[in-house]
Amino acid sequence: MWLFKNTEVNNISDIPEGVVGFVYLISNEKTGEWYVGKKSLYSTRSLPPLKGYKRKRKVTKQSNWLTYQSSSQTVKEWFSPKKYILKYCYSQKEMTYQEIKALMCSDALEDSKCLNENISGKFFKGEFSSGK
Repeated sequence: MWLFKNTEVNNISDIPEGVVGFVYLISNEKTGEWYVGKKSLYSTRSLPPLKGYKRKRKVTKQSNWLTYQSSSQTVKEWFSPKKYILKYCYSQKEMTYQEIKALMCSDALEDSKCLNENISGKFFKGEFSSGK
C-alpha cells in the first residue's frame, strides 16, 4: 500500500489521469532509515513482428508498482516499511528531475540514515562533507 497526502493508493484508478510514474519515499520507522526513488506505472516491451509484417510490436502494460519495494537490497529486506508517494509525474523526464530534487533538498548524501548511495550516478555518498 502506498500513501499520498494521507490517502491510500491501492489501485491505478486512485492515480490521476495522465500520470506516468511517481517519486517515492520508503522509510523504516524502527531504524529511521529512508530511501527515495522513482517508479514508472507502465512498462513497454518490443516484440518480434507478426508473420508477414516487418515492424516490431510494442506492448505496454502496467508495471509492478503496487507491490514494488525498491531497487535497494536493504529496503527489500525490511518488514512492512512505510511507502509514500511524494510527487506524481507526467513524463519520464519530470520523474528524473523530481527524484534528483527530492534527494538534493533532503541532503541525502550527507545523511547517514539515507540509503541512497548516489544521485544519477554522478554524485556519491562520502564525496561531500557538511561544514567544508
